[in-house]
Amino acid sequence: MTFALPPRPVIGILHPGVMGASVGSALKPVAGAVIWAAAGRSVTTSKRAEIADLVGVPDLAELARRADVVISVCPPDAARDVAEQVAAAAGDRRPLYVDANAVSPATVAGIGELFGADRTVDGAIIGPPAWEPGHTVLWLAGEQAPVVAALFAGSPFTARVLDGGIGAASGLKACFAAQSKALPTIWLAIAEAARAYGVEDALREELARDGTDLVAKLEQLDTRAAAKAWRWVGEMEEAGDAFAAVGLPDGFSRAAAQMYQRMADGDPIDRANIWGLRGGAV
Repeated sequence: MTFALPPRPVIGILHPGVMGASVGSALKPVAGAVIWAAAGRSVTTSKRAEIADLVGVPDLAELARRADVVISVCPPDAARDVAEQVAAAAGDRRPLYVDANAVSPATVAGIGELFGADRTVDGAIIGPPAWEPGHTVLWLAGEQAPVVAALFAGSPFTARVLDGGIGAASGLKACFAAQSKALPTIWLAIAEAARAYGVEDALREELARDGTDLVAKLEQLDTRAAAKAWRWVGEMEEAGDAFAAVGLPDGFSRAAAQMYQRMADGDPIDRANIWGLRGGAV
């Protein structure tokens, strides 16, 4: 179906967290306005939106009524609820809705039912918040994916279109997240098990013979997950759903979700206790 946006569309960002603010900033050159919903958001979020020069509107309902394009960048477990709120507020107006969250193909397919396949784009961001080019790719799938990709032309985000329709981008994200977020948690589980069985020294010896520095691996995981563990719980559950949907074991991601939940609940990686070291390396 042929679809065209206004020459300078109003673009709504839900919500301007660290990633969302970078998305909104990237779209300012092509937008009539980049707006965000201020109701209920934190002072930190408000400041971030201000720095990115985004325009605040009172609430999500107002954003849904005004925006030609809505881009959802929120915690995975909130993605469906946010989409339902936008759909209810927009009514028959139906903005172009881009779900750029780390959700399963089934979740984004359900979101597509709210807006219609001709108004839904499945998005997956791989890389850090993009303030300069060359580090972050925005994968897009769905009938209007080329329309959204065109909005990001020349921006710090490299937009690429996938074949396969809605669900393809989310499937890619789930596969990527399994190696980038699920696999690292196995090192934490190994370390905690070794401590529980009292075999830390022996395990350190064996790993050292293979050239593996487990303390360094734990430090790397701790650095990445310290502020994001709560968010990655939902992402790992969604990744598990994605694997289960194609008949594959989903336990890898479910276990990672449990490990991140432990961290989110205030059980940080205690390298000193695990290895009897304090900042040392194997």
